[in-house]
Amino acid sequence: MKRMMQLGVPVGIVFIVVMLVVPLPAILLDLLIALNITGALLILLTAMFIARPLDFASFPAVILVMTLFRLALNVSATRLVLLDGYAGKVIDTFGHFVVGGSLIVGLIVFAILLVIQFVVITNGAGRVAEVGARFTLDAMPGKQMAIDADLNSGLIDEDQARLRRLEVHAEADFYGAMDGASKFVKGDAIAAIIITLVNLIGGFAIGVGQNGMPFGEAITTYSLLSIGDGLVSQIPALLLSVATGLIVTRAVSDGDMGSDILGQLTARKAPLRVAGFAALSLCLIPGLPKLPFIIAGGIMLLASTRVEDEPTSTAAEVEADRALAALPSPDSPEVLAAEIQVDPLGLELSADIIDLVDPSAGGDLLERVKALRRKVASDIGIVVPPVRTRDNMDLPSRTYAIKLFGIEVARGESPAGTVLAIGDFLGSLPGEPTREPVFGLEAKWIPAEMRNQAELSGATVVDRASVITTHLAEVVTTHAARLLGREDVKLLTDVVKRTHPVVVDELTPAQMTLGEVQRVLQTLLDEGVSVRDLVRIYEALSLKAQSTKDLDSLVESARQALGPAIVAPYATRDGQGDRMVHVISFEPQLEQQMLEDLRPTDQGLVIAMNPELGGSVLTQLSTMLTEAENHNQRPVLVCSPQLRAAVRRLVRPSLHQLPVLSYTELVGADQVRSVGVVTSDRMAVSA
Repeated sequence: MKRMMQLGVPVGIVFIVVMLVVPLPAILLDLLIALNITGALLILLTAMFIARPLDFASFPAVILVMTLFRLALNVSATRLVLLDGYAGKVIDTFGHFVVGGSLIVGLIVFAILLVIQFVVITNGAGRVAEVGARFTLDAMPGKQMAIDADLNSGLIDEDQARLRRLEVHAEADFYGAMDGASKFVKGDAIAAIIITLVNLIGGFAIGVGQNGMPFGEAITTYSLLSIGDGLVSQIPALLLSVATGLIVTRAVSDGDMGSDILGQLTARKAPLRVAGFAALSLCLIPGLPKLPFIIAGGIMLLASTRVEDEPTSTAAEVEADRALAALPSPDSPEVLAAEIQVDPLGLELSADIIDLVDPSAGGDLLERVKALRRKVASDIGIVVPPVRTRDNMDLPSRTYAIKLFGIEVARGESPAGTVLAIGDFLGSLPGEPTREPVFGLEAKWIPAEMRNQAELSGATVVDRASVITTHLAEVVTTHAARLLGREDVKLLTDVVKRTHPVVVDELTPAQMTLGEVQRVLQTLLDEGVSVRDLVRIYEALSLKAQSTKDLDSLVESARQALGPAIVAPYATRDGQGDRMVHVISFEPQLEQQMLEDLRPTDQGLVIAMNPELGGSVLTQLSTMLTEAENHNQRPVLVCSPQLRAAVRRLVRPSLHQLPVLSYTELVGADQVRSVGVVTSDRMAVSA
C-alpha cells in the first residue's frame, strides 16, 4: 500500500502530461471529469475539517497538480469538440441541461462563475496568502529567539526545541508556498477565459468553414459544447479557489471549521433572538411573501431557545479556569519575586543585527553560544548558566551588550555585512577602523566580500558571530568567580560524589560547609585556576581543613595539589621538547622583608610595606613584564607559598595580567628560566 502511495502521484502527473498530447475517448474523458469534480470537492472538505493550516501542508502542491489536471482536461475536451463536435455526456449535459440549452444563459452563468472566482475569491485569497507569508517570515527571528530563550531557561528540552523550530520553518515554508500557489489559481481563471474564447471562435470557424454547417447550427452545436466545457472546468476550479481561501484565512483552533463556525454563531442567545424578530418584522412590508420570512425567523427563535443564558464551558476551558484560579495573584510575593529575578548572563542585540540569531538568514550565534558553554565548562570546570539572548531596541545600531546579573559589563559592535580584519597592515583595505574587543588589537570592519583579499594581505579575518562569542568567552572567564553560585557548587559536588563518595563525605559537611567550599573555588577561579580536578581539590581541602579554616591557607593547599595543572598554561617547549617557564622573582632580602610586613585583614593577609618601596616593586615588575612580552615570553611571578596570596593582592590592581605562583607550584615545569629579579634598591637584576 505504501509503495502504491509513493508511485501514485508521479504516475498521475506523467498521465496528465500524456493527456496534453494524446487524444482521449469520450467515455474516458467523462470519467476523468467526474474524478476532477469529486477530487476538488474532497479538497474543499479536507480544508474545512482540518484544525490548522499545517495539517494540510501538501496543499500548495495539490493546487499545482489539480490545476495541471484541469488544464489537461480542457485540452482534451477542446480536441474532441473541434474534431468530433462531441466531448462526452458530461460536457453535453452541462451545455444543454444545466443552462437550458441557451447560449446566452450559458455565457452569463459562465461569466458569473468567472467573476466570483477571479475577482472575489482568488484575488482575496492571493492577498491574504501574500500578507500571511510576509508576516510569517518577519516573525521568524522572534519565534526562534523565544524558542532558544525557553530552551536556555529550561522550560523545554532539546527535542521539544527541535520540534518547535521545525514547526516554525514548516509554517514559513507553507505560507511562502501558498503565496506562490495562489498565483496558479489566478492563472487558471485567466486560462479558462482564453480557452473558452478559443473554443467559441474555433468551433464556429470549423463548423461553418470545414463542415459546411449552417450559421445557426454551428453556433448551437459548438458554442453550447464550449460553454459546457467551461462550466465543467470552472466548477472544480471554484471549489479549489474556495479551499485556498479557507486555508489561508484559517485560524488555529482545536476543532474543524464547521464546528467552530456553528459553535460560535449559536453560542449567544441574544443575536439569534434579534435576527429572528428582525426576519418576522419584514413580514409587515406590503408585497413581500410572508411564509419565507416566517420560516427563517422561526428557525432563529427556535435555535435561541436551545442556547443557555451563558455559554457552556468546554472541558478544556474549565480546566484552564481552574489552572488560572490556582495561579497566585499578580501582586502576590511569589509573582513579584519571580519578576524581579535577574538572569546571571545575558546577551542583548540591537534590532539591525538580529540576523545573527536567525538560522534562515545564515545566523548561527545561538548555536555558537551553546558550544561556548560546553567549551568553558571543559576549560575552567564550572557550569556556565544559560545565556539569555534577546533584542534591545534601546541599543544603538549594530551594537551588542553583555550583561552580568542584569548589569552591563561589556559592549561591542558587529556591523551587518562585514567581517573583522585584525593585523598591522590594514591601510589598503576599505572599512571602519576599530579595536578587537578582547585583546585591544588594531582591527578594521571590512565588507564581507573583501575577506579573501584581507587574508592574502596577511590579516586575520574573523566573522561577526566569532567576535561576539570570543568577547562573551572572555567575560565569562573573567567573571567566573561571580557566576559560580551555591547551587552550582552543590551540583558539582554531587557529580564528584557519584564516582568518589569517600572524598566528598570526608570534606562536607563534616569539615567544611558548601559556602566555605564555594569561597575556595571562587578564589581559585578569580586567580585564573581551573577547578576541573575537583577530586584533587577536595582531597587537599579535607586534609588542610583539619587544622585551619583560613581561606588563604585552604586555597594554597588546593593550589599545591593542582601545581602541574596551574603551571601548564604558562609553560613553553624548548628545542629539546622540555617544558620551560619564564619567571620573575624577588631577591631573598626583599622577600624576607615582605614576610615580616604581612598583616592580617578581613580580606586576608596583606603586605604593609613602605609606600615608596611598594611603588618601586610595582615599577620594576611592570618594566620586566613589558620586556618579556616584547620577546614573546609570558612570565610568571614566583614567591614563597606563605607570601603568594598577599603578593597577588599587591600586584593585582595595576598588573592584573601577571600570574603569581609559589615555588611549590613549579614542580610541573622541566626548566625554570629567570627573566628578572626584583630588588629592594630599585634596581632590577636581569638574568
